[in-house]
Amino acid sequence: MNFRIEKDQIGEWNIPENSFCGINTKRAQENFDLGSKGVNLKLIYEIALIKKAAAMVHKQLKQLTEDKADSIIRASEEVIEGKFDHEFIVSTFQGGAGTSTNMNVNEVIANRAIEILGGKKGDYEIVHPLNDVNMSQSTNDVYPTALRIAAIHLLRKLSNSLAELQEALQGKEIEFSDVLKLGRTELMDALPMMLGQEFGAYAKAIERDRWRVYKVEERLRQINLGGTAIGTGVNASHKYIFMVTDVIQELTGLGLARSDYPLDITQNNDVFVEVSGLLKACSTNLLKLSNDLRLLSSGPKGGFGEIELPQMQAGSTIMPGKVNPVIPEMIGQVAMRVMANDYAITMAASSGQLELNSFMPLIAECLLESLELLDKGVTIFREKCIAGIKANKEKCQETLERSAVLATALVHHLGYEKAGYIARKALREDKTVRDILIEEKIFSNSRINEILNPFEVTKPGIPGLLGVPGK
Repeated sequence: MNFRIEKDQIGEWNIPENSFCGINTKRAQENFDLGSKGVNLKLIYEIALIKKAAAMVHKQLKQLTEDKADSIIRASEEVIEGKFDHEFIVSTFQGGAGTSTNMNVNEVIANRAIEILGGKKGDYEIVHPLNDVNMSQSTNDVYPTALRIAAIHLLRKLSNSLAELQEALQGKEIEFSDVLKLGRTELMDALPMMLGQEFGAYAKAIERDRWRVYKVEERLRQINLGGTAIGTGVNASHKYIFMVTDVIQELTGLGLARSDYPLDITQNNDVFVEVSGLLKACSTNLLKLSNDLRLLSSGPKGGFGEIELPQMQAGSTIMPGKVNPVIPEMIGQVAMRVMANDYAITMAASSGQLELNSFMPLIAECLLESLELLDKGVTIFREKCIAGIKANKEKCQETLERSAVLATALVHHLGYEKAGYIARKALREDKTVRDILIEEKIFSNSRINEILNPFEVTKPGIPGLLGVPGK
């Protein structure tokens, strides 16, 4: 293998001749050799987009020659297209607040731009990673801006996925609107309800999540691009600072705006904590829903068995015929991971010091992972679980009839103590509430039918008096 020699303020490094990475990237690769995955490519692509925007502005301002600017623009576009994914080799867990990632992008773009202009990689007299590709920029304004752009794109995808999940749950609400079942509180028999009502409540929870995810995008639209190292804008011209924001708006199609106080954006990361907190809230609802579905489908003989989930794969290597609720288990684990990421983001954001937060790489990794996991997980959950759920009407009816919960409908007519006596006797003798009422001749059959009508017990009002005005 042939090598080229690159130098920096620390010393020299032998770089493989065909590598688009330079000395800064290679040092970072060695320093952070954790055997872990690399930086999220969505962040890389948005950093490259910023390099493109900067080159476009510098070309217009004649701060870069036309040929040099065009080569940087083309090289940036090729990075965005994924042609150099294998060249981004720095660990996501890195010191330096993301400097190594920015250096990695600068070097890849510079070396590709050099090639475009007919030179050899490493000949930074033609295009320099810092003087040209990174002109008027700092990691500290590029990195958080790129993260905000990447997060907004993923938030929009997640919002759409949640909207589709909400619609699927509402579809089940309608489909199961006439399926009577036993409600439960604290896992104990409660009141009759419609299975559709249960799914309607799930849909409302996801509706809130969708709306929160949709609205929180607004928090990410302010950027500090042009603020350079600490937000003061040193080494960036006034024209560049304002023009680059306009260009990045045009390239992204997003309603981004330059912060009126870039120092704030540079040093404070509470916005990412806020976004992550809403993802955690969403995960809370998804985990609760997945747990409910596992309970309601448990069995098929030894559990609730009130709904049937789509059978996706064999569930055991030793028990023939066993099928597990793998899709709810999957979304449950996704939710747990997002909750764990939220804690990491909280700790990282609160650990910043003075004018910069050194732990931005952890914030970026956790936030983007949470957004991607939720988007993909919610889609799989909807397609492979929710859409195919079936109701076991017979089991729902059987469980309801065997319970004594309909005694609640007697409270207005007989009082709490008498209704409690009937409920206990029904359970003790393994009879229905209707059986006890008939045996003890408390009401006529027609009156019993009016009071214990389960379709009335699932609505507001007093059972047996629903047709009486004011009741």
